[in-house]
This record gives sequence, C-alpha cells and structure tokens, in this order.
Amino acid sequence: MTASSPERPAYAWYVVVVLFVVYLFNFIDRNVLNVLVEPIKAEFGLSDTQIGFLTGPAFAVVYAIAGIPIARWADRGVRRSIISLSVAAWSAMTAMSGMAIGFWTLAAARIGVGIGEAGGTPPSHSLISDYIPPARRALALAIQNSGHYAGILFGMTLGGLIAESFGWRGAFLALGLPGLLLALLVRFTVVEPPRGRFDAHDAGDVPGFREALGYLIRRPSFRWLLVAGPAGSVVSYAFVVWGPALLSRTQGASLAEAGTVVGLSNVLGGVTGSLLGGLVLDALGRRDLRWHAWLPAVAMLISTPFYMAFVFAPGPVAAVGAYGTGLLLGSITAPAIWTMVQEIAPVRMRALATAMVIFASNMIGLGGGPQVAGILNDWLQPTHGAEAVRWSLLLLSLTNVPAALAFALIGRSLRRDVEP
Repeated sequence: MTASSPERPAYAWYVVVVLFVVYLFNFIDRNVLNVLVEPIKAEFGLSDTQIGFLTGPAFAVVYAIAGIPIARWADRGVRRSIISLSVAAWSAMTAMSGMAIGFWTLAAARIGVGIGEAGGTPPSHSLISDYIPPARRALALAIQNSGHYAGILFGMTLGGLIAESFGWRGAFLALGLPGLLLALLVRFTVVEPPRGRFDAHDAGDVPGFREALGYLIRRPSFRWLLVAGPAGSVVSYAFVVWGPALLSRTQGASLAEAGTVVGLSNVLGGVTGSLLGGLVLDALGRRDLRWHAWLPAVAMLISTPFYMAFVFAPGPVAAVGAYGTGLLLGSITAPAIWTMVQEIAPVRMRALATAMVIFASNMIGLGGGPQVAGILNDWLQPTHGAEAVRWSLLLLSLTNVPAALAFALIGRSLRRDVEP
C-alpha cells in the first residue's frame, strides 16, 4: 500500500483538503467581481441591471448547463483529470477578465469562468464518496464545502486590497493566475479511486442519460431537493453579490472595507456553520436519516431575521455579527444537500445528481438572485436613492421561508428513497 493509496485514511483526508483548496479557488475567482462592482460600473458606465447580469446569468446559466455533460463525463471518465482541466480553464479566464474593454468582453470572460467551474463540484463530490465512508461523509463534504466561504473571504478581501493599489484589472490577474499551479497539483498528486468502494453494490455500467434522469426524478426527496437548494441559494447569492455595494452606498465603506466585512462574515459564519453542520448531521443521521432534511429546515427559518438585521446594521461590527450568524445557520444546508444527493443517487449517477442540483440552484439562485436584486435596485433608485439596494435585499431574504418548507418535505420521503 503506497503513501498515495486510496485505502490509506490519511491520504483520503489529504484528497479532501486538496478538493477544499479547489473549491476555495473556485469561489475566489467567482466572487472577486463582486467587490469590484463599483469601479467597473464607473469605468464602463453600467447600470445595476447590467451588473446583475455579469454577476448572475452571465456566469450562472453556462455554469449550470455545462455542468450536466461534464458530470456525465465524470461518471464515466477520470475525475481527477477533469477537475485539473477545469481549474486551469477557469483560472485562465479569470485572469483574462482583467483585460476586458467593455461590458460584452467582460461578459464573455465571465461565461468562460462559468464553463470552467462547471467541472469542479460534481467530480469532486463523486471522488469524496469513494474516499470517505458514509459515516463520515457529511463532515468530509462540509470540509470541502467550506472552501466556498473561505474563497469569498479571500476573493473579496484580497480583491479589494489589490484593486485599491493596482486597479480592478490587477485584482483579476493576481487572483486568477495562481490557479494554474493548483491544476498541476491536482493532476499529479490525486489518485483516481475505485468507484463504489463503500457501497453494498458495485458501480456497474453507466446508465443512459434518460434512464438516470428518470431514476432520480422518480424519487420525491430528490425532486424536493431541486426546490430546496435553489430557494435557499437566492439569499446567499444575492447577499454575497450586493452586500459590498450595500455597505459602500449606505455606509461609505471603501472597497477593502466592504470586501472584508462580507468576506469575514462568510468565513466566520459559513465555515463554522458548514463544519459544525457536517458533524451534527453525521451524528443525527446515525439515529435517523431524516435529520439530514429536518436540521436545514429549522436552520433556514432561524437564519432569516439575521439576514434582515444585516440589511439595517449601523456599522461594520454589527454587520459582521448579523450576516455571520445568518450564514452560520444557513450554511448547514450545504453539507445536508450534498450528503443527501450522495445517499439518494446510485454510484454511477452521483456526479449527474450533483450537477442537476447545481443546475437548479444556479439557474434560480445565482442566475436569479443577483439579477433580480439589480433590477429592483434600478426600479427603486428614483425614489430611494442609495437605499434601494437595502430594500431589494430585504425582500429577497424572504425566499428562505419556502426553502425551509421544501427541506421539511424532503424528510417525508428521504428514508424510503435511500434505504432498500
């Protein structure tokens, strides 16, 4: 047994850490644009609706659509290599964003980032399921998912600091290029494990797309996952995109200050909530599998008042406290969703199942949340001025309520859909 053998627990957790770093870079490159909204808007003369398109649909639509065929590739091919190629692609396109000469060239670069990042999460989750046994899988997925929140911190904080010294173009270049080294690390240090090694049945052949799709859609718990994930992601994406603009417009925060508040809230609340959520979900799931749905349902409801408090926070300390607490509760949903996806889907459908949830969440959450907020901002601006973004985010925070209901409904059929 070699040091890089999939059977070695230490090496398995090394792979989880590498995939955490992949996800961290994913969200650095995805979110650096959010803290650069104001200087880009000023240089190109853009409206908030156009900014909403750049931060939402320009990325989300292609990210969601490209994820389906890439996931099918991951269910058949070498997942390690797919992840490596994806990291290289999105990193190069992030760097190229710094060379944009207007709205459409920046939109094209964002589309390229979206296509590249579509190959990150589905094969990563599939790999984790073949490295980590089911009893510890929620924690492993929580560790990987915490790269989401750490990436927001680094993307926004470093993006704001670099932009203040070297301009917004320098921020894209500085944060995009290091990903090329990460792509090499994945390619040459991650071993492709046997599929389905922790499952009672072997991986078997890859089913046809229609067969796999039909199998998943016939599971009520999976159908409700396609509602719960998107509804819950509307709030998270709208707030992470427009949170810096809220602080800049209503409190006069600088790029670095606004990026630090939103980024610090994400890493303190998001990472803590994700990791604690993974531990609690593993513990409760051993008693009753339905806690994987019940816990996020409760957490989503309780998190809503804290998002509302962030909108009216009088200063940076209060903003971090309110937003961080909301995220601590809301981030429990991510390890819950990804654990349930891996539980419901058979071995050779796991990447596809992950991609389907990502598709729905990004088309509605990332594609809709920032875009709707931008449209509301422009609509409310004549009467509310700089306060428009405050009221837009307040309205969107209410989408946590239907998300909580959808999670509760998953609990009605989860055990039946998972257990033979």
